[in-house]
Amino acid sequence: MSMGEMQADYIVIGAGIAGTSIAYWLSKHERVIVLERETQPGYHSTGRSAALFMESYGSPQVRALTSASRSFFERPPTGFCEHELLTSRGAMHFAYRGQEIELDAHEVLVRSVSRNVERLDAVEACLRVPVLRPENLLGAVYEADASDIDVHALQQGFIRGARINGNRLVSNAEVRGLKRVAGAWEVATNQGTYHAPILVNAAGAWADTIGALAGAAPIGLVPKRRSALIFAPPQGVDTSDWPMFMDIEQSFYVKPDAGMLLGSPANADPVEPHDVQPEELDIAVAIDRIQSMTTLTVHRPSHVWAGLRSFVSDGEFVGGFDTAVPGFFWAAAQGGYGIQTAPAVGQVYAAMLRGLPVPEQIAQFGVRAEALSPARSNSSHQL
Repeated sequence: MSMGEMQADYIVIGAGIAGTSIAYWLSKHERVIVLERETQPGYHSTGRSAALFMESYGSPQVRALTSASRSFFERPPTGFCEHELLTSRGAMHFAYRGQEIELDAHEVLVRSVSRNVERLDAVEACLRVPVLRPENLLGAVYEADASDIDVHALQQGFIRGARINGNRLVSNAEVRGLKRVAGAWEVATNQGTYHAPILVNAAGAWADTIGALAGAAPIGLVPKRRSALIFAPPQGVDTSDWPMFMDIEQSFYVKPDAGMLLGSPANADPVEPHDVQPEELDIAVAIDRIQSMTTLTVHRPSHVWAGLRSFVSDGEFVGGFDTAVPGFFWAAAQGGYGIQTAPAVGQVYAAMLRGLPVPEQIAQFGVRAEALSPARSNSSHQL
C-alpha cells in the first residue's frame, strides 16, 4: 500500500452507522479513510438493532434529528439502494387503568412530532394486538408513521456511496496508538499507520477509549446492554400486520420480524465496552413480562443476542470538536437512536467538520450544534 493511500483529509475511527454516514457525506467534498477494528462494518451495535423509525423516540435533539431524517429515508438519492428503506409497521404503547397520566403524556409527545396518531380504547387496542390481556386495560396510543428500517441497505448505501466517491474503508484495522505530529494525526494500526489533519471518533462504546489515546478528557460514556430474543408466534396466527407494541412504562417490547416475533425486556444495564452477549436473566425477564402482559407463550427462543447502546448522562448525542485537543472530533453517545437519525446526523457532522453551520433543511427541525457539542456542559457528562 502506497503512502498516498494511507493519507486523507479525514480519518474516521469506527464503521458503524455513525462512522459510515459521516464518511458518506464527507466523501462528496473530501478524501476520507474509515478504520474498523472488526472484520465487517456495524458488528457491535448497528447490526444488533430492532431498527424502528419512530419520531417520538428519544431525547429532544434525537427526535429532531429523526424527523429531519425522514425525507432521506422516504426518498433516498438515486442509486443509493435497490428498494425502499422504510416499511410501514406502526408502534403502539398500551396502558392499564391507573396509568391515565402516563398515557396522556405520551399522546402529547407523539402528537408533537406526528399528525398520524390515534388514541385507542381497550377494545381498539386489542383489535390491533389480539394477544393483549384485556383485564384492566385502559387503552393505547398508536403511532402509525413508525416504520421498520432496512439497516443493511442503509449502511451499505452509505459505504457504497463513499467508495464511489473514491474513499476507503479498512477492516481489521485496530487502532493501537494516536499521535499529533506537525498538525496532523498519526494513527497506528495493525494494518499500518494512517495520517490526516482531522480525526473523527465514531468508535461507539469505545469512544472514550479512543479519546484517551488521543489525550482527550472522557465524556462519561456508559455502554448499556440490551438483550433480545426471537420466538415463534401462536401457530396459525399471522402477525405481519401487528405493530411493534410495548407497555407505557417500556418494560418490554415485541415486534413482528420475518414471520417470527422479536422481544426484549428493554433493559439498559451498564457494562464495560466488549463483544456483549445476552444474560440468561435478561431473557428470562423478557419472557416473564411478555407472558404476563399478553397471552403469548414463549416455548423456546430460536435466537438470543445483545447489543450495546452508549449514552452520556443527559441522553443527548455528543458531536463536535474537542475544545482541548486540536483536530479531534467526537461522534459518540448515539444510544439506540443512531440508525433512525443517521441521514441527518451524518450530514450535520460532515458540515461541522468542514466548518459549516447545521444545514438549513435540518436546522428547521430544531437541531442545534450547541446542543450536541461536547462543550455544552462539562458537568452534564459526569456520572
